Amino acid sequence: MTLSPAFEAAAEAAVHRLGPGHLRVLADRLGDGWPEQALRQAVPVAGFAEAAGPLLAAQRASGVSAVEAAAYLRGLADGHAQRSAAVRIESVWSGPSSHPVPVRATAQVLVELVAEARRELLLMTYSARQYQPLLTALAAAVARGVRVTVVVETVDGAGGALQGTEPAAAFASVAGLKLWQWPKKQRVEDHAKMHAKIAVGDRRVLLVSSANLTQSGVSRNIEAGLLVRGGTAPQRAAEHIAELQSRGVLTRLRPAGQGW
Repeated sequence: MTLSPAFEAAAEAAVHRLGPGHLRVLADRLGDGWPEQALRQAVPVAGFAEAAGPLLAAQRASGVSAVEAAAYLRGLADGHAQRSAAVRIESVWSGPSSHPVPVRATAQVLVELVAEARRELLLMTYSARQYQPLLTALAAAVARGVRVTVVVETVDGAGGALQGTEPAAAFASVAGLKLWQWPKKQRVEDHAKMHAKIAVGDRRVLLVSSANLTQSGVSRNIEAGLLVRGGTAPQRAAEHIAELQSRGVLTRLRPAGQGW
């Protein structure tokens, strides 16, 4: 089967955004002859229509038949599912190293994860301070077209547990980065905190750590985490964040003038 490069590129982008399972559903519906509007809603989850749209447009523009497109998408989904089944997990540490037991350093892993991202990057942190290697990597990611989302706690939301400037201010130098928060009005319990510390790259790599996005967190403190490549955990984490955004549990955080 010979297909256009434009369609193949759109299909590759779609499988990374949708995952193999959802792409297979789209392929089955396409092969069954569903109309385009129904195809965009084939899986009722946040972001599906936005990911399916460019693929369907590429199929239409390239003149690829629905039967050919469906067959190609099924094969692509199966291939990615097989690769995703191979899960690799590494321990990640901040703080002093122990030479007899080599481990990955949080600062290095975090910057590498950001540098590897090509489509989507999600970060969550409780506290944040300017850490230049991370900011440089984030700016480069935005410049190459990566959608960068950072969810932070706020001083108000922390209820006195955070002092000084807003965590969001640590990212003020990165133009194009989207900041989100968990508003206090969305918290069922009065003292609930936005305490997650994770990073997800392209829904394929997940870093879960005790480290905040600060110099102390990623290098000086003793902090521990796990880096997960493959499997369903990275995609599920990204989907959970997207669902919280779509339901309004997480909302956009915008600066007031030059402050936060």
